[in-house]
Formats: sequence, structure tokens, C-alpha cells
Amino acid sequence: MSLDIHQFQFERILDENPYFRMMNVLGTLPAPSPDQSSQSSTSNCANPPPRLPAILRLERTPFPLTFPPAIASGILDETKLLGRSDIYSWMNAWISRREEFPDLKINVICPATDVHVRKYSRQDILMVHETPELYEAVVKPYIEAFPPSRTQWVQNILDGTSEAGSVLHTSPSFLILPDMKWDATASPVTALYLIAIVRDSSIRSMRDLWGAGEDGDGGHVPLLKAIRDAAHTVVERAYGLKRGNVRLYVHYQPSYYHFHVHIVHASQSGIMGMTVGQAHLLDDIISMLTVSPNIMSSLTFTYGLGSQHGLYEPMLAAQANLE
Repeated sequence: MSLDIHQFQFERILDENPYFRMMNVLGTLPAPSPDQSSQSSTSNCANPPPRLPAILRLERTPFPLTFPPAIASGILDETKLLGRSDIYSWMNAWISRREEFPDLKINVICPATDVHVRKYSRQDILMVHETPELYEAVVKPYIEAFPPSRTQWVQNILDGTSEAGSVLHTSPSFLILPDMKWDATASPVTALYLIAIVRDSSIRSMRDLWGAGEDGDGGHVPLLKAIRDAAHTVVERAYGLKRGNVRLYVHYQPSYYHFHVHIVHASQSGIMGMTVGQAHLLDDIISMLTVSPNIMSSLTFTYGLGSQHGLYEPMLAAQANLE
């Protein structure tokens, strides 16, 4: 679908985070018309195309490394002094438009469903304790009820019908590519954010991982080790980063139920999705599966659950019955 952001009609703000310089807004975009090219401008005005719900995720782009030298070459259109105290001064500044310095990164979800609207809305967080019994009774049925269409975009990446030119590593078991959150052409390497996606759709979350054998080097352990080794190879070859310069982790609960591993620069410590309880280091998962092959199915996980999450209400009700 061809997108023209200028035709976006704003409805309301879903969420905003001044710390991360992000905002999620809800509105509409015109639906594509199959015979749009054959319609005259007059008929388009008389019969405007229907509009689809759309979410824009607005994010301030990080400063490229070429920005500081450009300060002396006229990159700043205007500055306004706000205050001064001793050796300290603070001001606002306006940057002139340059191709290599985009102001915003915009992710578009269109058509957006009610599930997307809830996901990207401001949420209160509830800390829940997910026992193995709660996983079997509440969480697993919730995951299994998801239609395949919800992760079709993941399958498109795995099939090569989208993002084929961005893939950094591919194997029969998984592939690695930049996450949509990271613009490798404009962002510094310290903002590195890659994603490893497994091809086996039966692995939906950490709960589906298991090891095998006395040494634990079986089950999914070889897959996880292969992802770890490939990630280190990729970041060193493509970005000159050594083994200790990256952090590999898995989310639980994940944002989508097709197993994937996040690969970020180790210096990133404040990005969303790395909070205690949600992010689990890949090396720790490998270690646990080596010690106890079935540990993922027997642990109680404690994590924050947003009030707009589909599991919120049933998990909230279930917490009252936990000892």
C-alpha cells in the first residue's frame, strides 16, 4: 500500500514518552483504490476513498556521528538562549533540513486493529506471577488462539518476500537482520539493534524451549548457541564490535509469539523492553537449559503486564488465588 503521511487525519494520542522521545498517535489514512489511476481528480473529490485506522509511532532520531562537526558549518538555523548560570548555559536550537539528518523516524501500522490500538496505548503495569499451572490454563490457550495472520509479516521475512535486502545472516534454522527500530544508515553503531528470527514456528516463546541429554547440549540448545555465535560473527564483521560489545536477550512476554532474539549494543541500558522481568539474557537461558532440560516449563516467571494486554484481566483474576 502506498502511504502518504500528509493525508493522515489525527484522532488522538495513544501514548507518549518524553524520556524516550516517542509518541504513538491514532488516526486514519485513505484506503488504496484498485482503480485509482483510472479515476479523474473530479471523481476522486466526489467519491473520496474510505479511510483505514492507522497508528503512527513517532520517534526522534539519534544524532549521527557527523552531526557535531556540522555545527560549525551552519547546520543550526537558529538558537535561543534560555538561561545561564556561571559556566553553564542552556538553549533551544532549530536544525536546518538536510537529507542526512532526518528529524523523525515514523513507523506506520495500517490498517490498525483494536489489538494494535490497545498495544500502543498508555498502560498501567501489573506485576504478575505466572506459574506453570497458570501458563497451561491461561497463557498457552491465549497464545494458541492467535490467528496466523498476526505473524504473517514474520513469515514474509522468513520467506524472503520482504526485507530480503536487509538480511545479514541466513541459515536453515534462523536469520538475522536489523530491527525496524534501528536505522543503520543514520544511527550510530551504539544504537545497534538487530533481531534473530527462528524458522521453526512451533517455538512461540521461552516456555517452548527445552534441552536434552546429560550435558544439556540437545533440544534447542544447539539452536540458541548457533544464534549466539552467528550474532557475534555478524556484529564483528559488519560493525567491528567484539563479543563483549553486544547484549543478546529474549522477551517474556514477547511482543509477538514467534521466537526471536534481540541483539543490541551493550551500552544500551535504558531502552524500552530491557526492564527487569521482561528481558532474559540468552546466555542465561542456555545455561539453565544445560543444567535442567525442562526448566522453562517448570519455572514461575514474574513480569510486568500492561493493562491493555489481552492477558491482563485473566492474569489479574488468577493472582488472587496464588499462595
